[in-house]
Amino acid sequence: MNNSLIHRLIKSATTRVTRLAALMLLMPGMVLAQPAGWSVLLEPADLSALLDRTPEVRVIHVTGNFAEGHIPGAAEAPYAQFRGPQNNAGSLPSLEHLTAVLQQLGIDADTPVVVVHQGLSASDMGAATRVYWTLKSLGVNTLAVLNGGFTAWREQQLPVSTMANVIEPSLYEPQWNDAWQIGAAALEASLHSPGLRLLDSRPNSFFSGQQSVAVRPGTIRGASNLSYETWFDNNRLKPLNELDILFASNLTDSYNSTITFCNTGHWASINWFVLSELAGINNTQLYAESVVDWAQAHRPMDNQPGRIAFYWSLTRNWLESLAGSTP
Repeated sequence: MNNSLIHRLIKSATTRVTRLAALMLLMPGMVLAQPAGWSVLLEPADLSALLDRTPEVRVIHVTGNFAEGHIPGAAEAPYAQFRGPQNNAGSLPSLEHLTAVLQQLGIDADTPVVVVHQGLSASDMGAATRVYWTLKSLGVNTLAVLNGGFTAWREQQLPVSTMANVIEPSLYEPQWNDAWQIGAAALEASLHSPGLRLLDSRPNSFFSGQQSVAVRPGTIRGASNLSYETWFDNNRLKPLNELDILFASNLTDSYNSTITFCNTGHWASINWFVLSELAGINNTQLYAESVVDWAQAHRPMDNQPGRIAFYWSLTRNWLESLAGSTP
């Protein structure tokens, strides 16, 4: 083969590769490769190493005092920006509002994003998983949560900054994907479906109707109780091998769909994250508005105590809290 022919073949191949690369960039919804070492649940040391070699990763702090300390290069993204009004905090803000939030954070569909909570309690992780769920539903392709949050980061004596960071805004125009969400009307219509697994993610006192922040105590008709606390050792999700054992013992039957809920979609987002993203259970959805919304419309509920029993339970809980606060 002469040199001229070799040159033409190389030039032709190069042109095809260039055109293919350009086409991939132009194709909507194209998912780019995840950064090396990426996982939906990152440990602090893994995130630190990832940031060293992949500076385009966007870290966002959703709880905690950002000005007092944060991961270097991170952006502040207060949890309240992703939540509804006080009377129904589980509801979603408008798409217009969420679009503005993502653009201000410099996030588009292909930005690798790590969501960081303060890590002061297991419950605090619900802020990170709820934001993760929201970003995934908005089309952000590469997402992770920091296990143990910023507290775990500090405990490993990793770098901390108090400097404000300048974030270049994006032009991202997301569209909401309903694949991981279910509304009250659709849930009520499917309550008698034999293929439905409905999981109340709250502690048992809420599930059993002994405690409530909704207008009616109890749980959604037909639900089983699987508290978000199941998955934790202190403020961190248990190691994956231990989670596998818990999956086997708590999720023994197969279902066509799984729906998680709590009071306002905070704790339930932890169960959604664990089941959908870690256990890989398909068709897992979050009822974001949860029991606070469900109870307002007088939809069917289980474990509703009588009025006297409920108010006695509230009084007993109040007395126990007073006793617990005494030195």
